[in-house]
Amino acid sequence: MANYTLTYDEGVQGFPSFYTYYPDWMIGMNNYFYTFKGGNLYRHNVNESRNTFYGVFQPSKIESVFNVAPLQNKLFKTLNLEGDDSWAATIRTDIQDSGFINADYFEKKEHSWFAFVRNEGLGSTPAALPEFSLRSLNGIGNSTTVVIGAGTATINFATTVQIGNILSVDDYFYFLSATNEPVYAGNVTAINVNLRGGINNVVIDTTPAGTTPIPSNVETFLFIKNSVAESHGVLGHYAVFDLTYSENTKVELFAVESEVMKSFP
Repeated sequence: MANYTLTYDEGVQGFPSFYTYYPDWMIGMNNYFYTFKGGNLYRHNVNESRNTFYGVFQPSKIESVFNVAPLQNKLFKTLNLEGDDSWAATIRTDIQDSGFINADYFEKKEHSWFAFVRNEGLGSTPAALPEFSLRSLNGIGNSTTVVIGAGTATINFATTVQIGNILSVDDYFYFLSATNEPVYAGNVTAINVNLRGGINNVVIDTTPAGTTPIPSNVETFLFIKNSVAESHGVLGHYAVFDLTYSENTKVELFAVESEVMKSFP
């Protein structure tokens, strides 16, 4: 574990901040704060370069929690930052730990920074088993034939099977294993539906890491939405969020809010 410096504020009678610098000695004198490190003397708070100590920059980080109505299962849909700049965010709950928002995802609205919570899914592949029970998983049905090509697969369905308009390009495509567990097959590249012409298929890219070859012509297929483009938020009774500001300039953050929706099973 890295060493850090803990500060005490007499005004709040508490310890409000952790700093990444770890001096050999520190002292306050003549309204200035001095530290010694490696035989060198440093005076703090004398330039505009923030979060840079002994020539090393570290980003600002804040961790807090949304814990309203802790007995209710909720979807945490958005983050709203009341401040003068956007921060990168990660969001985790007691059910999911995969929520995130990149700093450039935020949009400025009425002097606040607003963004929808994206969801990476769990594990190294687009989603792992804990994610499949959530509402982002959708079923299509059984295929009639599967045509394997170079890095692609075309999954044909009977014209009575409704692929639907929820499926989109870049969504993650799965088939059910013999033990009824979803297995990652690839990412959707095309959806071709012409029922009068007898065309009803989905084309996927089978080259991404973690994919498994489709074993036979007749399989049951499912899909999960691309969670970066279309997020359902993160599900849980509470949400812990971590904010990171990676610039060495002054920034102010006054409040953090989230749009929360009760989850109905």
